[in-house]
Amino acid sequence: MKSLLAAVALALFGLTSTAHAADAAACEAKALDKNGKALAGAAKSSFMKKCQAEAGGSSCEAKAVDKNGKALAGAAKNSFMKKCQAEAKAQ
Repeated sequence: MKSLLAAVALALFGLTSTAHAADAAACEAKALDKNGKALAGAAKSSFMKKCQAEAGGSSCEAKAVDKNGKALAGAAKNSFMKKCQAEAKAQ
């Protein structure tokens, strides 16, 4: 039983890691300056951090629906987005 739980936990971790790797690869491809050259150093680090945070935010946007399937609006949406993005950063 313990080995089954361990296998499930590892599988879930692997899926999460794959999603983060895909986000990182997509952001890496976009990390270009205005002349089309690859960013480096602090500029690249800053861009990657912002890009990955925004990538996590887009999944929150898709999840922002009420129990009837309608999109959230106003304060409810703001509250949901803040909580969702905080949880995404914690992972």
